Parts: sequence; C-alpha cells; structure tokens
Amino acid sequence: RLMPELPKFDDEDLKCYGDEEEESALSPPAALMSVLATQELLLENILECIPVGEFAVIQPLSDEFCLVLGYLLTWKLTLAFFKAASSQLRVLYSQYLRRTKSLNKLLYHLFRLMPENPVISGPTSEVTNKDTKTYFTEELHLDVK
Repeated sequence: RLMPELPKFDDEDLKCYGDEEEESALSPPAALMSVLATQELLLENILECIPVGEFAVIQPLSDEFCLVLGYLLTWKLTLAFFKAASSQLRVLYSQYLRRTKSLNKLLYHLFRLMPENPVISGPTSEVTNKDTKTYFTEELHLDVK
C-alpha cells in the first residue's frame, strides 16, 4: 500500500536533475535497494553453478526457497513503486537500475529459476494437451495465511 505513495516525494526534487550534462540517475528508496543488493548476492551464491538456459530446482519451504521468494517479492515492490512514478521519474530510476546492473541480475536469476516445463501440478483426470494448465495461463494467488 505504501509503495505507490513514495514517488510523489521525489517529484519535488525532479527539477534538480534536468540541468546536468551527464545522464542523471535517481535511486528508488534506499532501504529497498539495500535489501535488493543483499538478496542479489545471496541468490548469486545459490545459483552460481547453474548456467543460463538450465534451471535450478528449489525445494519448497527450504531456506533457498525463502530467499528466492523474498527476492521476487522485493522486485514486486520495486515494480509497484515504478508503476506509481511519473514517466520522468521512471527514466531516472531506470538509469539507476542500469548503472547498478540490477535489472540484468534479475533477468539472469529469472532465466535460471524458470522451470523447464511450467505445468501446474495437480489432479490429472483426463487432461488433454490443449487443456494443460501452465503458470502462464492461470492466475496465481499469493495470499499469505
């Protein structure tokens, strides 16, 4: 709920960034970026032996699973923050992510975490190939209980 409210505080300082000759960058909230940087290091340690193109098998409810879930939820917060920002602020924030290579790291992590076959497991009572449910065709509910 809080993330969409944060960019309006940077709108006031936006005028300061337009006068410089070199490309400007503005960090999203420092606390969020600090958590993201720590999680990137932890994920690199977990996924370092897996090349892009192959996928990691993360066991549910393991320590690695919790770290990966935390990383992905942090990115979800970051994207909610971006969505609420004006287009001018998005440019500045994206420059920051480009300089820190956070977006590149996200893509590397995603391509090593994506399952080879994203089929949702469950009861398979006479399911044909056309009716196969995947993570891309079904809505996923992430309610915390």
